[in-house]
Amino acid sequence: MKRLLIVGAGGHGRSVAEAVLAGGAFQLAGFADDAAPALQQVWEWPVFGATADIANCRQHADAAIVAIGNNRLREELHGRLTAAGFELATVIHPKAIVSPRAVIGAGSAIMAGAIVGTEAQLGTGVIVNCGAVVDHHCRVEDFGHLGVNAGMAGGSVLGRGAWMQAGSVLGYGVKIDAGLVLEAGQAVSEIRSRNAIQ
Repeated sequence: MKRLLIVGAGGHGRSVAEAVLAGGAFQLAGFADDAAPALQQVWEWPVFGATADIANCRQHADAAIVAIGNNRLREELHGRLTAAGFELATVIHPKAIVSPRAVIGAGSAIMAGAIVGTEAQLGTGVIVNCGAVVDHHCRVEDFGHLGVNAGMAGGSVLGRGAWMQAGSVLGYGVKIDAGLVLEAGQAVSEIRSRNAIQ
């Protein structure tokens, strides 16, 4: 069983750690977090160092996942893990429902209660948080992020690095541009561009 480093020891990092422990696909090795050295451990697992020390964590783990909600920072750290020679892990909570015909990119996290439908395509470093739904034939581009209870109706597209905050919804076939942020509870029923939302 591969040893897994979780980059990020905040709320999302700890939630991903619980998914790892529940799933049993990896052995949790520990964390890297910028709260180190003041933060030395989470529960009974060590915090090996700050994110600047990621390369030094390679001796402790074979695979890693960035468990940080900030999309830009997650992408940056994802690249640094790759450069340091880590395998990028995908973590799927055992209480998530994921179609066997969905495609899930490396470094993604699918949390408890999430649903990923048939032929959905998730890119690299995607977060599908608790209770979120990515319906059939949806596409979440690299480093996209669905917050708690966010929903994508069939065929909708969330652009690269875009963020659907908690409870936001995309209608059927709706496309959201890269980098956009939907407000909590916002429903979008037509294609939205950066100019249309801001």
